[in-house]
Amino acid sequence: MAEPQTATCPQCSLTISPEDTIVFGFGLLGHLDCRRPRVLSDEERILLVIYCRDHQVAECVGCTGRFYLREVTSLDLGVRAYKCPWCHTDLTDSIRAHLYGCAMLPEEVRGRARAARETARSLVKRSHQLLEAADLARREAEAALHALRATIRQSPSRRVG
Repeated sequence: MAEPQTATCPQCSLTISPEDTIVFGFGLLGHLDCRRPRVLSDEERILLVIYCRDHQVAECVGCTGRFYLREVTSLDLGVRAYKCPWCHTDLTDSIRAHLYGCAMLPEEVRGRARAARETARSLVKRSHQLLEAADLARREAEAALHALRATIRQSPSRRVG
């Protein structure tokens, strides 16, 4: 029996999680950055620079430090990374949580940002559901064909006339 299919990134062939940051085009979903599937999107980074550059945006669970964006942003191989300057814990989730709850963002902007993120997550979930439904339909068709072949082999009157 075949394994259930999941949405995979066409670049890296890894499973796409609803928490991953995705790009989509030509009918395919993919990771924005395959090396860091949960990296902040361009839009999230822009909102942080516009609305959050003058206050703390991250809290490290490892060392309990609180940081401004400029303190945790680094370019790692040309990709923005957000790590604790003390213990090097990835702070992406903490920054994202701050962004979607930050009172400095106008409510309309914050609401649209949440809606965009939720819609992307929903798209990934739906793609998984569609693949599962297609896999189920394929297995049902295979079972029906197998049953038909078994019936043909057992048929007592296979006359050529």
